[in-house]
Amino acid sequence: MDLEPEHTQEPEQEQEWLEIPVDRVDAVGPKALTERRARLWALVLASRYLEAAVEKGENGWQVLVPAPSLENACRELRLFVEENRNWPPLLPPVRPMIENTLPTLSVLILLATFYNLTGLDLAIWGRHPVDWVEIGNAHGSEILRGEWWRLATALTLHADWLHLFSNLAIGGFFIVYLCRDLGSGLAWSLLLASGMLGNLANAYAQLPSHSSIGSSTAVFGAVGILGAVSVMRYRHHLRRRWPLPVAAALSLLALLGSEGKQTDLGAHLFGFLFGFGLGLPAEYLVGQFGRPRRLVNALFALLSASIMLAAWLSALKFAD
Repeated sequence: MDLEPEHTQEPEQEQEWLEIPVDRVDAVGPKALTERRARLWALVLASRYLEAAVEKGENGWQVLVPAPSLENACRELRLFVEENRNWPPLLPPVRPMIENTLPTLSVLILLATFYNLTGLDLAIWGRHPVDWVEIGNAHGSEILRGEWWRLATALTLHADWLHLFSNLAIGGFFIVYLCRDLGSGLAWSLLLASGMLGNLANAYAQLPSHSSIGSSTAVFGAVGILGAVSVMRYRHHLRRRWPLPVAAALSLLALLGSEGKQTDLGAHLFGFLFGFGLGLPAEYLVGQFGRPRRLVNALFALLSASIMLAAWLSALKFAD
């Protein structure tokens, strides 16, 4: 009886793995892969259901794929590299600070001088003595009745020296920094706007009999503006630096803006919110077109001073 020859199973040929040539994926980048980059490429391939292995070779790290997958792997990695070539964006260049500390301090000193003036026995336009707090405080019902000047005049009044000193000491730090960053004219305009809008919103939110004085509304406006500047400046960066100033600003509001028997939390909160809201477009425009030139800055400063002067003239002339 003939016996059939015995069939022997040939051993399977091992799959060939090929190294991905770096220059076929990224022609302009580094020619050698770091371990971190090699593992990132392998992760990208795995997300596209392509096998990959990472190992260290003679000239650095390399990514290996099965020979039949080489073309697909190169194409997928090339797309990934092109889409992420400029990401994350570089940090924006540091903007040089303006040397305007002395003019800013001069305005703060003028505010302290005005406090002394309000303590004098003065007769102005038939008023003797002038009750500066009475005609200039942010009284809710009077503001809603049309006495717009109280929105501004209340920012220049203080209950006592301690009240004044705390606002100058704490607010002075933020205001000096803000003026050096954005320019004095623009910074003071934003501060005045956030303070006035904060007082207006507070008049609507509080009881009609509510009244307040103090520059702290504008001070917290400065905190909000600085938070907005950081949000806008770092909005595209992967490291997510921008929430830190916002968290710091909110912490400061909670720490300094909500303590004390005479603390007006509403004014502080609204000043902060309006400062933040005004700071966003201001920083965007500064980033796009640069800081205002000297003439424009001077016009901003003149506008702010004119509004404050007109407010006090109106208070002295029309307030009952």
